[in-house]
Amino acid sequence: MNQLTFLGTGDAMGVPRVYCDCEVCSEARLTGANRRKRSSVLVHGSGQDQGMHEDDMFMIDCGPDWRSQMEDQGMRMVNTLLITHAHFDHIGGLPEWADACRWLGVKGKLYAPREVIIMIQGQFPWLTRHMDFLETDNGIELGGWEIRSWKVCHGHNGFSYAYRLEREGYAWAYCSDAIDLKEDEKKPLYGLDLLILGTSFVHELAEFSTRSVYDMQEAQVLLRELKPGHTYFTHMSHDVDVRRDYDLEQGITIARTGITVKLD
Repeated sequence: MNQLTFLGTGDAMGVPRVYCDCEVCSEARLTGANRRKRSSVLVHGSGQDQGMHEDDMFMIDCGPDWRSQMEDQGMRMVNTLLITHAHFDHIGGLPEWADACRWLGVKGKLYAPREVIIMIQGQFPWLTRHMDFLETDNGIELGGWEIRSWKVCHGHNGFSYAYRLEREGYAWAYCSDAIDLKEDEKKPLYGLDLLILGTSFVHELAEFSTRSVYDMQEAQVLLRELKPGHTYFTHMSHDVDVRRDYDLEQGITIARTGITVKLD
């Protein structure tokens, strides 16, 4: 059974934000429904009740919550990572992952577009001792998935990459950090069975030029065009309260940490 698990569904700051006493952050501290670690998913080929083998799974992004996300899953290692871009909330866990590689005698495999690899190596030049860097620009295969990457607009924060994964007639995409996609950036998002899309706010009021991720209202307009089979919203800030009913259109689910989604 092919499936993915949401290890984190938060934006760059996570929830609760340490300085904030808003209703969502306060609830996250008290009962935890809105507690969100930085966005990441684990892709694996068998259910946890059947056990998982390191060679059958990979993680998309490795933020600063990597260690606690692994502990949450009762896991001690993942050998392969797929990285969307070199912002801290997506690569902040790489030093800890490298340390795990060192102690376990594993040569990790980090896949990313070439320009993302260059940026990661510039920030952490010593990582090459513990992992192989492998480029995704010409397409790759992981766990039976044919994977392609392409650059998407990340607004005020520059660029990110999205991934489209296909296997045995099933297609899904991971696009956690994007806004204002142009036609060529949207093309790989058509014909999907599943789309994982970043939506930091329900409705963001900041001036558009200062923003970096779709809000839920804009995302629903996009989805009417793309028409994926189902969509999960992730990368959510403390503006989003998972206890509320936002009257989202059919086929949209707000992702929660720990939930598992079948990929078939």
